[in-house]
Amino acid sequence: MMLQAQLHCLCLFTLYLTTGYGQEGKFSGPLKPMTFSIFEGQGPSQIIFQFKASPLAVTFKLTGETDDIFQIQPDGLLYHSKALDRETRAVHKLQVSALDAHGNTVEGPVPITIEVKDINDNRPVFLQPKYEGSVRQNSRPGSQELDPLKNPSYKLVVSVEDMGGQNEHSFSDSTSVDIMVKENIWKTPEPVEIEENSTNPYPIKITQVRWNDPDALYSLVDKEKPSQFPFSIDQEGDIYVTQPLDREEKDAYVFYAAARDEHGKPLAFPLKIQVKVKDINDNPPTCPSTVTVLEVQEDEQIGSSIGTLMAHDMDEENTMNSVLRYRIVDQTPKVPRDGLFLVQTYSGTFQLAVQSLRKRDTPQYNLTVEVSDKDFKTLCFVQINIIDINDQIPIFEESDYGNLTLPEDTAIGTVILTIQATDADEPYTGSSKILYRITQGDSEGCLEIETDPQTNTGYVKVKKPLDFEAVAVHNIVFQAENPEPLALGVQYNASSSATFRLIVTDVNEAPQFSQQVYQAKVSEDVAKGTKVGNVTAKDPEGLDISYSLRGDKRGWLKIDPVTGEIFSVAPLDREAESLYQVQVVATEVGGSSLSSTAQFHLTLTDVNDNPPRLVEEYTGLFFCYPLKAPGSLIFEATDDDQQSLRGRHFTFSLGSESLQKDWEVSKINGTHASLSTKHTGFEERVYHIPVRISDGGWPPLEGTVSLAVTFCKCVEDRCFQPAGHMPGIPTVGMTVGILLSTFLVIGIILAVVFFQIKKNKGQHNVESAQASEVKPLRN
Repeated sequence: MMLQAQLHCLCLFTLYLTTGYGQEGKFSGPLKPMTFSIFEGQGPSQIIFQFKASPLAVTFKLTGETDDIFQIQPDGLLYHSKALDRETRAVHKLQVSALDAHGNTVEGPVPITIEVKDINDNRPVFLQPKYEGSVRQNSRPGSQELDPLKNPSYKLVVSVEDMGGQNEHSFSDSTSVDIMVKENIWKTPEPVEIEENSTNPYPIKITQVRWNDPDALYSLVDKEKPSQFPFSIDQEGDIYVTQPLDREEKDAYVFYAAARDEHGKPLAFPLKIQVKVKDINDNPPTCPSTVTVLEVQEDEQIGSSIGTLMAHDMDEENTMNSVLRYRIVDQTPKVPRDGLFLVQTYSGTFQLAVQSLRKRDTPQYNLTVEVSDKDFKTLCFVQINIIDINDQIPIFEESDYGNLTLPEDTAIGTVILTIQATDADEPYTGSSKILYRITQGDSEGCLEIETDPQTNTGYVKVKKPLDFEAVAVHNIVFQAENPEPLALGVQYNASSSATFRLIVTDVNEAPQFSQQVYQAKVSEDVAKGTKVGNVTAKDPEGLDISYSLRGDKRGWLKIDPVTGEIFSVAPLDREAESLYQVQVVATEVGGSSLSSTAQFHLTLTDVNDNPPRLVEEYTGLFFCYPLKAPGSLIFEATDDDQQSLRGRHFTFSLGSESLQKDWEVSKINGTHASLSTKHTGFEERVYHIPVRISDGGWPPLEGTVSLAVTFCKCVEDRCFQPAGHMPGIPTVGMTVGILLSTFLVIGIILAVVFFQIKKNKGQHNVESAQASEVKPLRN
């Protein structure tokens, strides 16, 4: 026994040395509350921690839930001597105390918590070696294929595997399951028929549904969500109608019965409930309107259909409840006799029964018609109007309207003649209305006739310009007709026709161009004297024509006055005006010198005649001084030629080779480039960088632009200039210079004034002396 204890101590000592325990750090430290996590199933004699106590302590004491597993050495080495089992105890609550040589507590006790971490050391186990269950046909989604007649039962083997079955060290278990398939009683009931307006006491049971198991909660769902839903269901699954139904209001209902468990979860798909409302004869026939108006011509043959009375019954169609019968019970007036009309018993169609009618005898008949179904009768009223037939033709009041002379420039819309015909048929009907048309003498369509609907007067107007050169004399024939067809055996004759002679006189007219707008297209670089287009005009009277231009504001064109050919006389410039518009004037030579104008539009196509330039004046390009790293500035080029011609493909380069050590120009795309610095050693001043830009046209053109780049001190990424150096404000030096200049000018002015005063004083003294010398001579 002593040997075994010595070997155990030797093992702990070896583990103590090899793992570094005893050194102040991760595995040793002062006595204080701590928590350790240890996997279950580890072998015995596993060191946990070594506690250090004050010098007074000579040993340690371990208490709490040790379960004879945890021990502590006198030197504070805490370890467990047996494997841990999380399923037995997941957490061990321990206390450690430090004792002196007399067994008195020096430190502690302090709490020490040991958490046992789980490992997969238990396999899953079914609670029963065999399970039994049942399922009803169609009772759950996914079980629609079950059929108790074909397969009344199933034997299944169910396996379970822990760790998701993804580890080779996982455990598993199996059991058997016997499933019995039962018939499903949750079935859609047959459609229900309910007679409308039933007098039986409500509610009335109409059908039922049943869930496969008891305790289901039933409800009805109507997707249409009406304001009043006349059905209910109790908790036995019985469905009731709660009030009388009206087929004419709604002839069918479709809703759903649902079954849910006590938690409100649906047990299956809802069942469709269909209810049809059976009709009873509870609606009388109704007339289509207060009075139904029909018409019949006075020459109508016996048996002809006059019209139909369309009564209506709201009961179900194509049943005895809605079959209607028609019968005439009264005719007013009864002239020339009673019974002039018949009505078809079941269709309501009226026919002429005896003879043709005449409007002058009676223009209108009123009939009372009885409409009935098997239980009800209704009186409807029909008015039959007698319509006059078109048995009279229009007759002109004059057969010849004589001659009329008009100049060919008579204005369009001018009324040149009034014609009149009459018709003996009933006024203001299609039989008496007259329409006039020209049947001869106006093949060019120069004239038109408007008819007054009240008087049947015809007004002959000029519709298109008259043309003496085309037709000088028009022999017109008018025809008067009705819009309604004539009665059988009646035809139009000479009385419905009239004649008229229109004589057109000549008027001197201005020349006429073949078109109002002439268009031409030339390149903008055509040589002077190039023909760019031509125009043509004719004079109706055959006179010669002279051509001239009007509106040639740039002086680019000239026209041959005889031929109408147009030539260039100056360089053309598309960039100045891409569509050049002028007026061409054609003037008679001789006669009254009448003239007319047309438009000449000359489109100029582009050539590459504009060098590239900057798209804008770049005045704000700058770098912050001192430059900390090379930088770049982006600029854009363009030119005034068409984009399609030059294609917007520019090339860029420095305009001076001497600048290549300091600057670099790089192309970004067809229109943009960047100007970059190659170093940072630039002075604080403005640099003017020439850049050469070439286009992609033919012939290629090149332009040189200058980019002004300022190196300046910056504040918030902007150039900063002190107020003393702002443009327009003088500096201190400038102010001193201005003051000195001012004082100098003032000094010069004062010196000149002083000199002039002194000079004048000296001259005055000389004159005084001279005067003194002369006086003795006078004495």
